[in-house]
Amino acid sequence: MTAGSETAGGPVTEGFAEVPGGRVWYAIHGADAPGVPLLCLHGGPGIPHDYLEPLADLADDRPVVLYDQLGCGRSPLDPAAAAGDGDLWTMDRAVAEVAAVRSALGLGTMHLFGNSWGGWLAMEYLLREPEPPRSVTISSAPASVAEWVQDAARLRAQLPASQQAVLDHHEASNWLGCPEYVAVIAAYYQEHVCRVQPWPACVERSFAGMNADIYGAMWGASEFGPVTGILRDFDVRGRLGQIRVPALVTAGRYDEATPEAMRAVAEELPGAELSVFEGSSHMAFVEEREAYVARLREFLRRHD
Repeated sequence: MTAGSETAGGPVTEGFAEVPGGRVWYAIHGADAPGVPLLCLHGGPGIPHDYLEPLADLADDRPVVLYDQLGCGRSPLDPAAAAGDGDLWTMDRAVAEVAAVRSALGLGTMHLFGNSWGGWLAMEYLLREPEPPRSVTISSAPASVAEWVQDAARLRAQLPASQQAVLDHHEASNWLGCPEYVAVIAAYYQEHVCRVQPWPACVERSFAGMNADIYGAMWGASEFGPVTGILRDFDVRGRLGQIRVPALVTAGRYDEATPEAMRAVAEELPGAELSVFEGSSHMAFVEEREAYVARLREFLRRHD
């Protein structure tokens, strides 16, 4: 564990934690803050934590723990482990990683936040009966991949016909790296992932640092292609009632994790609160930063 820089919320402590398959880098913003710590799980799968940096605005209240999951960003694989890394990209190992980080940092008492894939990971972690956190925030993560795929198809059908034709043509030939195809994906992201223009540096860094191998192993080749990775069968519908901690569920009005899907999550989680951010898509904490942080701060303070 090493001391790092100062932020508006106080000191930042950085270090590495041993996890199954290697070790992961973490940063604790506001390490000396008095409130209950918030452990944050980033999405992807395969992109580093950087786009979650707005959550460090909470560090004047409490320690905010951001970390790069194994193989992402500052948590590279050991070359020896990388040779057989196919076994690393499983839900079981990811859940064990969260438990290892929590243990290494002494987060017996904490709040939990997960965005997108990180929200799925948070759900799975809580369903496996760990020591319960004080609360959980599920950001833009529906209860099943089936719902995600269905909503993605509906949002794709709303694209201009010319863009749909580009997607169809390139997917038929598996030309997914073609600039034309990538340009349509980028336009979709600007509508349904982050609507701030230009993208903030923290979002750019996350996408620039994406580990495509992890994304492929856990999801597939494309945002719209068939889900061929290990997440293809993810489905916790009918089980969320087992999660007995206060829950905040959030979404953006233009989210690829649609408000309707997130409402279904909130309705199944006992006593959950739902907040939909009207000017946002998948990264409401970036797009409506002040409003999102204020809402999350109020929720966390009530459950410290």
